[in-house]
Amino acid sequence: MGVKRWYKTASAVEAAGGWGVALDAKPLHTPRRTRVVAPTRALAEALAAEWQEQGETIALHAMRLTRLVATALDRIAPDPGPAVAEIAGYAATDLLCHRAGVPAELRRRQDAAWQPILDWAAARYGARLVAVEGVMPAAQPAAAVAALGAAVAALDAMRLAGLHGVVAASGSLLLGLAVVEARLDAASAWQAADLDEAWQRAQWGDDPLAVKRRAEVEADLRMAARFLALLRG
Repeated sequence: MGVKRWYKTASAVEAAGGWGVALDAKPLHTPRRTRVVAPTRALAEALAAEWQEQGETIALHAMRLTRLVATALDRIAPDPGPAVAEIAGYAATDLLCHRAGVPAELRRRQDAAWQPILDWAAARYGARLVAVEGVMPAAQPAAAVAALGAAVAALDAMRLAGLHGVVAASGSLLLGLAVVEARLDAASAWQAADLDEAWQRAQWGDDPLAVKRRAEVEADLRMAARFLALLRG
């Protein structure tokens, strides 16, 4: 159930420490009453547009940017530790490290799409994860896991929220960090994340439930990537 719209206009306004969002003359707050202050005007304007686009009833569940900001300010900022641990934990089972033995064409596509990201992470963070065949997790080098954990811990609450969105949707910490660093855009990250399922669809077809689920996951990833881009201004 939505909430009845109580304001006429939403706009980005200058605020102490960044940019806020005004609903008429009142500042926007999170569910825990934290005033929303975005680090860039671009993000504040996108948030204001999200609120301005609402109809007579506010569909809070559909406001992905607003939800990401609320997550950052209410859940992550007070204690980043749990979020850092959850996100960094994906290093042990990163999607990009699990390659097919057969068919050969699928393995070729995985190597072509995924290995450059592993190589980039090794150069960028000093974190060389090991690629294995199959879905069972393999022990990753402790130094690589620690380096990726440090990279995650160095991010602020807003970027952690965006990173979590990409990582949860893709199953890959490396894809998430590549989006944070603007090494990949949303379309490229989704193409890499969807590679295995795209192969299966080409072989066996699709079904309506899978289409709906995939659309929701892709929308989450793309919005998280957009959120990270807006944080860059």
